[in-house]
Amino acid sequence: MQIRNYSQRSISTYHKMLCSLEDFFNISVDEISPDQVKEFLQHSIETRDISVSYVNQVISAVKILQQDVLGKNWEAIRIKRPRMDKTLPVVLSKEEVKSIIESTRNLKHRAILAVIYSSGLRLSELISLKSSDIDADRRQIRVFGKGNKYRYTLLSSNTLALLRMYWRAYRPSKYLFEGQTKGIPVSRSTIQKIFRENIKRAGIKKHATIHSLRHSFATHLLENGTNLKVIQTLLGHTSLRTTSIYLHVTCFDPLSVKSPFDELVF
Repeated sequence: MQIRNYSQRSISTYHKMLCSLEDFFNISVDEISPDQVKEFLQHSIETRDISVSYVNQVISAVKILQQDVLGKNWEAIRIKRPRMDKTLPVVLSKEEVKSIIESTRNLKHRAILAVIYSSGLRLSELISLKSSDIDADRRQIRVFGKGNKYRYTLLSSNTLALLRMYWRAYRPSKYLFEGQTKGIPVSRSTIQKIFRENIKRAGIKKHATIHSLRHSFATHLLENGTNLKVIQTLLGHTSLRTTSIYLHVTCFDPLSVKSPFDELVF
């Protein structure tokens, strides 16, 4: 997986999945059959209420082991993947985002939430940001994203001003946002806790997560008339189909849309 340039997080996740299989059957993972994989998944679904994503990760881990490590024919033992649930993302309004950030009293915490929303970052992308990734002159942030690919996204003027205040106060050494130890990035759990505390302080009842800020960024851009292809690039989506989900949660005024029939001359 390292040779194929998988992220360290993916490697750790897949390794954990295979270890779970070994522990469940108490045999070496290379001896586990496709039927046993199905048995493990069925048991996990019934007893642990696992997600569709978890099932797909187990199948992907087994596929890499069988096909790329053991050199077996994956087609002969292919396990069908479950259908994904068609759920819509939780989106916060602009007023709700403003309320959350205003409720955040700590300067570093406020800067973290502002960067995630204003640039549409994933949590892992925020954590890996370095000070050198901030391009103040071009108003851009260089992002090391999913699939170990770099992209550029927006750096708003308000965010830049906030980051300058944050920089003067904290002087991070390596990563833009560091934890208690210099040179070590802030943890995922810390950022998630920051969001939970401040959405509660803002009095917002939606079942939102830190990722809802990224969803809100995309939806608000779409509502402002930004082309879907541009949003795809800013988010780092490989497929436009992934980005198109925001079409289903966008608010628009029907009176502001003109029917093409009215442009025909009779």
